[in-house]
Amino acid sequence: MSSDLAPEGPLKGTVGKIRGDGVHVGIAAARFNGRITQLLLEGALERLQTAGADPANITVAWAPGAFELPLLAQTLADGGADAVICLGAVIRGDTAHFDFVAGECAAGIQRAALDADIPVIFGVLTTDTVEQALARCGGEHGHKGKEAVEAALEMVDVLRQLARGTEAAPEDSAAGPRLYKA
Repeated sequence: MSSDLAPEGPLKGTVGKIRGDGVHVGIAAARFNGRITQLLLEGALERLQTAGADPANITVAWAPGAFELPLLAQTLADGGADAVICLGAVIRGDTAHFDFVAGECAAGIQRAALDADIPVIFGVLTTDTVEQALARCGGEHGHKGKEAVEAALEMVDVLRQLARGTEAAPEDSAAGPRLYKA
């Protein structure tokens, strides 16, 4: 992932690397606006491959729409994924439906990450038009499916690094916050 405001020079501290070897990834994809989601998924799978992920360690599951993604993400996380990537598109229409779906989808995905203690990445486009969504699927605004993979893999790596550097990691969640499995 990059930004126009990226820091100059190397970062100090623990920084994750984008590598897919040994990482189990769940992808929760929304069928609504499926043409957009399919493009995001194709880019995500391509980026997982170039990062060295084993295709046998990738699970793709489809939800009816973006509103249902958080439950699917939670289920993938509970099933042993090291990271879950949520992909879809919510495109503004003539009613307030967009606001409810986009906001609740984002909040639910964040909750799934916090409840599961693994990265659950928001790769759901929220745009005003189909054209804006397509521009984010390999067009002039990059490829948000690929960027979601990079965020997921970087987070898995940084969390593993931090877990290895912690001396008194609790054995289970009853002992305190669960640290990421190394």
